Amino acid sequence: MTQHSRDTPQFYLTAPSPCPYLPGRHERKVFTHLVGDKAGDLNDLLTHGGFRRSQSIAYRPACDQCRACVSVRVVANEFRPSRNFRKILARNTDIVGEQRSAVPTSEQYSVFRAYLDQRHRHGGMADMTVLDYAMMVEDSHVETRIIEYRRRNIDSGITGRGSDLLAVALTDVLSDGLSMVYSFFEPSEQSRSLGTFMILDHINRARRQGLPYVYLGYWIEGSKKMDYKGRFLPQQRLAPSGWLRVDASGEVPSEPQD
Repeated sequence: MTQHSRDTPQFYLTAPSPCPYLPGRHERKVFTHLVGDKAGDLNDLLTHGGFRRSQSIAYRPACDQCRACVSVRVVANEFRPSRNFRKILARNTDIVGEQRSAVPTSEQYSVFRAYLDQRHRHGGMADMTVLDYAMMVEDSHVETRIIEYRRRNIDSGITGRGSDLLAVALTDVLSDGLSMVYSFFEPSEQSRSLGTFMILDHINRARRQGLPYVYLGYWIEGSKKMDYKGRFLPQQRLAPSGWLRVDASGEVPSEPQD
């Protein structure tokens, strides 16, 4: 990659492929590389414009005649957990989360492998090896963290660490929020609703760090895989006119948010 392409991002368009979220549709993506000293600033800018990061690539849907994928970010300071969310938090009080450098481990991969085999064995990531997982974690030119969620033990109050690894989140730290790149959990602990718990924990983390938003990626109405993101309110959804707020009543005001 030349110095010019590092300083001036080049954008590319993928060929159409079957959509993994809405049957009978095809997806295309526009993407660019996140490399060099300005990768963090570029990632910030592109995330604000609806892009997501995967390793050193930033991408956004660019589908023909479909705009179902909508970028969403939770308004952390104004979020108040619903009764169901409070139950999930109470169910997981025995979990401690530790933020670490983005370094892959065999323990993480063991949980990742079990998660894929149980929940996504026919998906595009099903064949990922331990080396593929290491690349997913390490191939980042932006500020990225791993948050490990472990079962609390007798020493957790002193060490800040737990015992059994139950869930993992790969998270980017942006200028205005936390962006949840990918998360996974031990499938045998499904009753805990760990996916939801990790989002709730990220909202609390963003609030403590003085960051206004938690970026959840794409909300897709009508998709069982992605529709759940619409439950974390208030949130902002990216429209052609800018970020539009959606509150607990489901109303979308006409004025975009800064």
